[in-house]
Amino acid sequence: MTPITEVEGRRVALSNLEKVIHPATGFTKGELLHYYATTADALLPHLHDRPLSFLRYPDGPDGQVFFAKNVPPGTPDWVTTAEVPRSEGPARMVLIQDLPSLIWAANLVTEFHTPQWLIDAPGEADRLVLDLDPGHPATIVECCEVALWLRERLAADGVEAYAKTSGSKGLHVLATLTERTPSREVTAYAKDLAVEAERTLPHLVVHRMTRSLRPGKVFVDYSQNAARKTTATPYTLRAGTDPTVSTPVTWEEVAGCTDPAELTFRAPDIAPRLQTHDDLLAPLLAR
Repeated sequence: MTPITEVEGRRVALSNLEKVIHPATGFTKGELLHYYATTADALLPHLHDRPLSFLRYPDGPDGQVFFAKNVPPGTPDWVTTAEVPRSEGPARMVLIQDLPSLIWAANLVTEFHTPQWLIDAPGEADRLVLDLDPGHPATIVECCEVALWLRERLAADGVEAYAKTSGSKGLHVLATLTERTPSREVTAYAKDLAVEAERTLPHLVVHRMTRSLRPGKVFVDYSQNAARKTTATPYTLRAGTDPTVSTPVTWEEVAGCTDPAELTFRAPDIAPRLQTHDDLLAPLLAR
């Protein structure tokens, strides 16, 4: 029988709580739900008013992993949805606006991915993101070096940057835009930054996705600023063998990183970090 729990007055069905989702540590679906419930205060503001793309891995990373943008079948009527324009025609997507909706989505075993714009102005970005992706044998250590350069370069334009781990191999550099800006303009600016980074740090940076160029270098992916693209939301678990989390980090941690393990955070690490730092990306939410 599927247990039903009540979350802020909403009845949410929970399933397969003993199922192991992250096999390297035996992390179960019940633990996943507990993680999202206890991290909700930090996570929900980053999801609010941003249409959700689900990357689902209901049987763990070794099972089927699939990406979905449309409202899933069986979505409760109390979950907020909205029509979103797309090149192939409008689609209806989910907005995670409250704790019951978060727990419902987490029960589907979801990586949370969101765009750089809010539902009231699709395609008008309110933030910028640069995804730093290391090509083996480079690691997040090399990403940190590039992130520090980007931070300084953005500061020269009067833009304050923040950082989080991708929860996978790399690092995300984020910034709030002082005014809503068409996504294509933000993408063009981000591309200019990536090209300049490659010109300044040719031994370390590549701005093109071409696989043959990437070994030992950091690919500065500017394309996630495109209106149709999404990025892993802060505090989302990632679909890996470990329950790693896309985790906000301080610039001191970035500057001091000498080993990838220093910037690898798992679900149990997040509550203590929030107690110490609060949400390091809270400034991104200041409109």
